[in-house]
Amino acid sequence: MKLYGIKNCDTVKKARQWLDENGIDYQFHDFKKDGLNDELLARLEEGVGWQALLNRRGTTWRKLPREVRDTIGPQSAHQVMLENPSIIKRPVVERDGEITVGFNAEQWAAWAK
Repeated sequence: MKLYGIKNCDTVKKARQWLDENGIDYQFHDFKKDGLNDELLARLEEGVGWQALLNRRGTTWRKLPREVRDTIGPQSAHQVMLENPSIIKRPVVERDGEITVGFNAEQWAAWAK
């Protein structure tokens, strides 16, 4: 299991704590420290779609120019996420070829069985 996110994100902290407490092995990839490249982002987008990855509720989204927000599409969203990894919903989890977005203790507990 690989957990993607940003170390200082509260939801990522909560997710990592839950995984640790439940003895679930995972690798953590910090988008800011470890990077986000075109190949990784494309794989995540293929798994869940760019719409699921793009956080339209956070401050990073609100700081984008209105024109960018109003005309966002697959290609522009990809570029925005590459340039601003903070705009990606977190955590992103990759396990056995499946990709999910968000902290889901119920699903993760099922994986541990």
